[in-house]
Parts: sequence; C-alpha cells; structure tokens
Amino acid sequence: MQTLEQAHKDAADLYKLAYLITGNCEAGLNVTMESIDSADEQTSFFSGWMVAWSRRVVISKALAGMRDDLTASARRTSSMRAKPATPKENWSLSAGTTAAEFERAVLAIDLFPRCALLLSIFERVSVEDAATLLDATPELVRKAQIIGLQELTANLASGQGRTSTPPERYVIMSGIQHA
Repeated sequence: MQTLEQAHKDAADLYKLAYLITGNCEAGLNVTMESIDSADEQTSFFSGWMVAWSRRVVISKALAGMRDDLTASARRTSSMRAKPATPKENWSLSAGTTAAEFERAVLAIDLFPRCALLLSIFERVSVEDAATLLDATPELVRKAQIIGLQELTANLASGQGRTSTPPERYVIMSGIQHA
C-alpha cells in the first residue's frame, strides 16, 4: 500500500512540475501522462531511477511544447536589466503561505525566468544544463535566475499585503552567482 501511495505522490509531483513549467493545467496533464506512459510498462511503480528519469522527460516535453513562447520570453529577458534585490529587511515569508499562493507567485513570472528558476533552483539542474535545455547561454540563465527570484519574492510579498518595490540588495537564496 505504501508503494502505491508513493507512486501516486510521484505522479502528482510530475504533474505539478509540468504545470509550473507550462503554466497550463491541460498541457501539464498531457505531458505527465505521456511521460508516465513512456515509462517501462513491465512495472506499475516508479523506482528511484525511473522517477528521476520521468522528471527529465516531463521537463523536456514541457519545454519542447512551448519552444516559440520560450524563445520570445528569452528575448524579453535578455533586454531586461537584472538588479539583485530583496524585499524590505523586516519582510519574511509567512509560515501560513499555502502551496496555491506559492504556485500563483511562480506562475506570475514570465516564462523564461520562471523556467530558469524552476530548473536551476528548484530542480537543481546545473546552469550549463539548464542553458542547454532552454537553448540559451549560461549568462542568460543566470540573469533569468535573478529576475525570476526578484519576481517570485515580489509576488509572494504582494500576496501577503506588501506592495513596495524591493530595495537593491538580494539575499533570498544562496548558490546564485552574481556578476
């Protein structure tokens, strides 16, 4: 029974990933189902390796399905100015923040920065691999990470009643390299 529960959780996690990448419920479901169907049909449960592989298939299919929109968003991102920033010093994410609020904050980010953020920060894909998946340079992916984190922070802050623009410092997540 525990294995069945884990298989359902894995499928739900794959769907959530596809949904956050595509920003579309139906496209996310289609990508997830295609990915699960392409898994080894001999077993009804995912092994650890199969779950990791399935996540990569979901990412690949989701990105391929929106390549034109991704390219247009990458152009917009390259023309933007990324300035490291954080919200006001006394701002912190409320412990009561729901998954739905977090999803809304993520989905409000333009496509390319959202994908760069999801891949490199939340999925822990290297910047170089994310650049390959996104058909972009590592520099553009790093810039998109900063923009994505700025927007995520601002979206979460405004969702908690804050409307001020973040100041010029940035300390949300470690691991981001700034030029």
